[in-house]
Amino acid sequence: MTPFEIIKSALFAGIGVQEKVKEYIDELVKKGQLSESQGAKLLKEWTERAEKTSEEMNKVIADMVHKTLEKMNLPTKEDIEELNKKIKTLSQRVKKLEESLQAKEGS
Repeated sequence: MTPFEIIKSALFAGIGVQEKVKEYIDELVKKGQLSESQGAKLLKEWTERAEKTSEEMNKVIADMVHKTLEKMNLPTKEDIEELNKKIKTLSQRVKKLEESLQAKEGS
């Protein structure tokens, strides 16, 4: 299983868990073990914690990807853009030199 598939499975599991928690809280409210306001408060707290955990997990994953790419020593978009600028500048200089040589040969 690839890291992407693992993350995807975890996210889908998280969505499933969220639905199960809501169902469980609704069941507690129906049984009278929680008031509606307590159920709503509990669900809100759980959702906030889940969102915070999700944000933290996203940060950890982004850091892992960044470190992995860094170790692979791949050029960044900025590196490639800089090289393209240099190539364009050099191409223009070569073209001018060729035109200059052709003009000298033609005289």
